[in-house]
Parts: sequence; C-alpha cells; structure tokens
Amino acid sequence: MLKNSWRTFAAVASALAIGTATAYPDKPVTIIVPFAAGGPTDVVARTLSQALGTQLKGSVVVENVGGAGGTIGAGKAARAAGDGYTLLFHHIGMSTAPALYRRLDFKPTEDLIPIGAVVDVPMTLIAKPGLQPANLKELVSYLKANKDKVNLANAGIGSASHLCGLLLQSALKTDMTTVPFQGTGPAMTALLGGQVDVMCDQTTNTTGQIKGGRVKAYAVTSKGKLANFPDLPPLASELPGFEVGVWHILYAPKGTPAAIVSRLEAALQAAIKDAAFASKMKELGAEIMPAERQTSAGARALLTSEIAKWGPIIQAAKVYAD
Repeated sequence: MLKNSWRTFAAVASALAIGTATAYPDKPVTIIVPFAAGGPTDVVARTLSQALGTQLKGSVVVENVGGAGGTIGAGKAARAAGDGYTLLFHHIGMSTAPALYRRLDFKPTEDLIPIGAVVDVPMTLIAKPGLQPANLKELVSYLKANKDKVNLANAGIGSASHLCGLLLQSALKTDMTTVPFQGTGPAMTALLGGQVDVMCDQTTNTTGQIKGGRVKAYAVTSKGKLANFPDLPPLASELPGFEVGVWHILYAPKGTPAAIVSRLEAALQAAIKDAAFASKMKELGAEIMPAERQTSAGARALLTSEIAKWGPIIQAAKVYAD
C-alpha cells in the first residue's frame, strides 16, 4: 500500500514538473546584469536576451543592478525565487568574489545554478602612447627593471582589468604600483593622457583604441593569436602559462526545478547558435564557448576550477574589498 502510494506521489510530482516546464515561461523572464548599462557584459547580455527570448517564445528583459564589483546584483539574483523568472548573467568576477570580498552574502557554488557558459572575451595588454619598449619581449624586461616607476591602471577592485593585472604581476614575479579608477572609461582616459603607463583590459573596451592607433598594444591574453589582432603575440609567448579571458555564465537561483533548468539549458544552447548573436559576438571580439561549456555541468566545472585558480593569486596579493 505504502509502495503504491509513493509511486503515485512520484508520478504526480513528475507530471507537475513536466507541466511547469511546458508552460514556462508564461510571463517575462528577467536577466540581472550586475554592472552598469552599456558595459561589455551588459552588451553581451542584451544581445543574448533577444536570442533567448526567441527560443523561449517569450519576453526576456535585462535589469542592471550594479555596485561592489558585481556582488550586489549577484546577491539579489541568489535570493530570488527559484522559479526560472529571475536569472543572472555574470562574468569571471563570480570566481574571484569569494576571495576578494570579506563579507559576501551568497555562495557562488551553492546559491546559484549554472545554466551554461556563453562567451569568453579575450584581453589585451596596452600602454600609453610613446612607451619605450618596442615589443612584448622588451616590455617584459622593462616592467621587471622599472617596477617602482611603472603605474598599472585598472577599472576598480574586482574588475576584469584588475584581475588581469594581478595575474600579470604574479607571472612577472614583480609588484607594480596599481592605480584603480571608477570604471574603464576613466582608466582609459588616464592611459591616453599618459598619467598611467600600462593597462590590461577586454577587447570589447580596447579594440577601438588599438585600431585607431591611440594606444600602444603589446599582446593578447588568449592561448593563441586573435583574428582581430593577427600581429599581437600571446602573453604566454613570454610568460608561459599566462592565459585569461573574461568568461560569462548564465545562472538561475538555487531551488529552480530541474525541468526548468533543462529548458533554459536547451534554449541557451540554441540562442548561442543564433546568427545575429554570433555576428555581434564576432564584432566585439568575444569567442563563443565550446559546446561542452554551454551545458550546466560544463559551466559548473568552469566556475569551480576558476575559483580554485584565483583564490591563491588574490590571497598572495593581499587585496580585499569590504
């Protein structure tokens, strides 16, 4: 009797889950972007939202909840109802937040469910106009010899440029004077004006300046050369093992039914293949993630491995944010 009752309950629960996924979504889905509107992550998210909406046959809107290196928006998403109607689109900062922030009110690997990884944005190492070194090899020697004179700019603690700068100093085994700014715009302005010497940032932020000849470009942070910059060598050619990109993952809050997670996972994979989305990503210099990373399991593995990678680097640098 009890066995039959349990089977009946399981069958009803399964039917309800399937019914929920079939009806989903029956109202707009919101993607929280934990950064200001107009930034690189926001641009990718808004392009993705259009393709995702087509696949879900519903409305997908973006809500910008910036502040504290993306942790405010991420925390809001982590506390949202697990019903599939509030999602989070976050970048590499999700893996560094546990080490950077002393008081983090959510746990990335416990409070959010990765739906799939979407794109990886390579970075470039650029310098003020007229910096002395003629190429990457000379730059590496110059940075080591002039560590007390070189100013390394970034867009603020927890930003992609900050993280790349930390990795650069770790690879060089050299500490430089870092100058944080309130965003990429002010940092780039200071670099163009010669107030700072070097900066590492996403191709979405640096491509225009490089192609316009307004900054001196030395290298890319990808494993190999980039199609957009065939003349720039990978940093790994002088600093073996150096590789960093600003990967982006779509998340749902914990408690989201497995059937809805699967629905979102399939819709995301189809959206990534959308011609308009792929074209825009190529324009931005963003690389589509491999198929195995576009799954929930693949994205979780990426997040976990990146948390393990960045924790020791941040702890060694003794850089923390409240």
